[in-house]
Amino acid sequence: MMYHIGEQVTGTVTGIQPYGAFVDLGDNTQGLIHISECHYGFVKDIHQYLSVGQALTVVILDIDEFTGKISLSLRCLEEPKAVTIDQPENHHKHYWTSRNVHEGFTPIADRRHGWEQEALREFVRK
Repeated sequence: MMYHIGEQVTGTVTGIQPYGAFVDLGDNTQGLIHISECHYGFVKDIHQYLSVGQALTVVILDIDEFTGKISLSLRCLEEPKAVTIDQPENHHKHYWTSRNVHEGFTPIADRRHGWEQEALREFVRK
């Protein structure tokens, strides 16, 4: 069977390793769901989401034409969830630049000529 990137296929989990799960797609074809592609967010233990013998629908992320390896994803079929970060009540956003001063690239433009002259002097000296 010909598979295409972005296609949804069904398969059965045949093995689980710490880095991901192997899925039998039929026709002597096997794919891998990397641990980062089994669920949105951090996945500490893949066994919380998958088990051997489980039938599932996955999306084909990539097909290596040389080796024939197929990368699969369950995460593509999930709805993205908003991640909230607990912050203290008195948390203030810190800006590394002054947001009230709108200089843009003016300081760089003002110094550019001097930098070019210095670079040319160094180049001629060598």
